[in-house]
Amino acid sequence: MKLTTKGRYAVTAMLDLALHANDKPISLADISARQDISLSYLEQLFSKLRRQGLVDSVRGPGGGYRLSRGCKDIHVAEVIDAVNETVDATGCQGTGDCQAGETCLTHHLWSDLSAQIHRFLSGISLADLMSRRDVQQVAQIQVQKSSQPTPLHFVS
Repeated sequence: MKLTTKGRYAVTAMLDLALHANDKPISLADISARQDISLSYLEQLFSKLRRQGLVDSVRGPGGGYRLSRGCKDIHVAEVIDAVNETVDATGCQGTGDCQAGETCLTHHLWSDLSAQIHRFLSGISLADLMSRRDVQQVAQIQVQKSSQPTPLHFVS
């Protein structure tokens, strides 16, 4: 199965945004500091996320990004799809030319697994992740380590 850094970072950055938003825009520099993701990489990701309508940008002093809709209405699969990422368990990236240009014996099994994973991720919202105790604990540690203490917004 292949989920590249792009998809992982996009989900991580969106979850960070959801956790720290508190009705104000969050700068990519703050996300970069907390998540140890390069600022230029975040700019590329957020450009795609904005084009897909998952985030809104706010210009000017105190500007940054905010979620375009509630964290209950943004699902992990949407975030991964927005950055042109796929969760693909096939060895041929879904093309069906796995074995010397032909479909291999197990191609449909791995295609079905990919579809199941996408359905699974479609059922997990940012709010679901925010409500997890382990996510809250890691977020608290990150806030303590970062130079930008921001109150966290947990969903109950």
